[in-house]
Amino acid sequence: MHPTRKAAVTAAALLVMATASGCESGAGATASHRSSAKPGCPTALSRAKQAVKKAEAVNAPWRGPTTGPKAVHGKSVVYIAQTLTNPGVAGVARGVQEAAKIVGWQARTLNGEGTPDGLRAAFKRALRLKPDGIVISGFDPGTAAAEVKKANSEGIPLIGWHAAPAPGPSKDPQLFSNITSRVEDVAKISADWIIARSNGRAGVVLFTDATVPFAKRKSDLIKKELATCSGTKLLSYTNMPIPQVNSRSIGEVRSLLSRFGRKWTYSAAINDLYFQHAAPALRAAGKDGAGAPFNIGAGDGDPSAFQRVNGKEFQAATVPEPLSEQGWQIIDEFNRAFSGAPESGYVAPVHIATAANSGGALSWDSEGYRQAYRKIWGD
Repeated sequence: MHPTRKAAVTAAALLVMATASGCESGAGATASHRSSAKPGCPTALSRAKQAVKKAEAVNAPWRGPTTGPKAVHGKSVVYIAQTLTNPGVAGVARGVQEAAKIVGWQARTLNGEGTPDGLRAAFKRALRLKPDGIVISGFDPGTAAAEVKKANSEGIPLIGWHAAPAPGPSKDPQLFSNITSRVEDVAKISADWIIARSNGRAGVVLFTDATVPFAKRKSDLIKKELATCSGTKLLSYTNMPIPQVNSRSIGEVRSLLSRFGRKWTYSAAINDLYFQHAAPALRAAGKDGAGAPFNIGAGDGDPSAFQRVNGKEFQAATVPEPLSEQGWQIIDEFNRAFSGAPESGYVAPVHIATAANSGGALSWDSEGYRQAYRKIWGD
């Protein structure tokens, strides 16, 4: 068992004891009210609670690839980041750098600065470097359609991270593989957590970035799953592009508090970053970091998100991507592309991290992924 999860097992055991005694973990003074309230959707609630229990399990044995081509030598890759202020994008970049060093490749990170012009400029620069492979991280490849086409024509394999709606290979855009958990799973479990924790009675604000198709689809799916519970009301579907979150969050949160007041009891966002910037406004309004609105980030589970969750500071849960692990997977997928092998087909399972089950950890990755990949590569 991963060392950080030993503590999590103990915490989970305590959670079970607390639940058995009629107290919901993290519920505070409102626990008895929520547990005694008549559920707003008995069937959906039962299904949501079962799904959440499974997703909160703390053991994560490696279920990814164990075979593949040995590492080729002397390759170079360029990682184009949508913006390095997005902790998820930055976390995967570090994983790519770490894994590339293991196989003796050169890996360079370029910052697209979160704007279409910046992304196109970064892609043009990447092409000038004539790498063996390019990573499109956290942005729509259509933003740099001409550059993507040029890379395809030059035979440069492209791998996405959150660059297309689904994991695996893509024909339009042409990607050798897109690395992500299944957006349907992440969206569903995020909404199910709200349904389960609120006992089917919640007033929800949903934050999205409609400029990124992957993010917009995720939030649409969260909205769809929330609608399965008649007692769960979507108060607001707020579009706030990730590059603008820093400047707009305080104003948006103040407006939402003014409009909805105590009706706003839960939030979901397509990225944990929203709650980093929402916290000052909630704090200024006199809200308790461990109280309502209870917030869940439907990605990416970066260290700062875990710190907020563990400290009960305006974020109650995250559905983390295994960021470092996915950086290693990107290098493995490139190695398969360079070797003429198909992509691995691996998709990381969905997980929910809370203060009760994280064991104080600041990340979530499958156990033994580094050893598995090193064995494949012949390191």
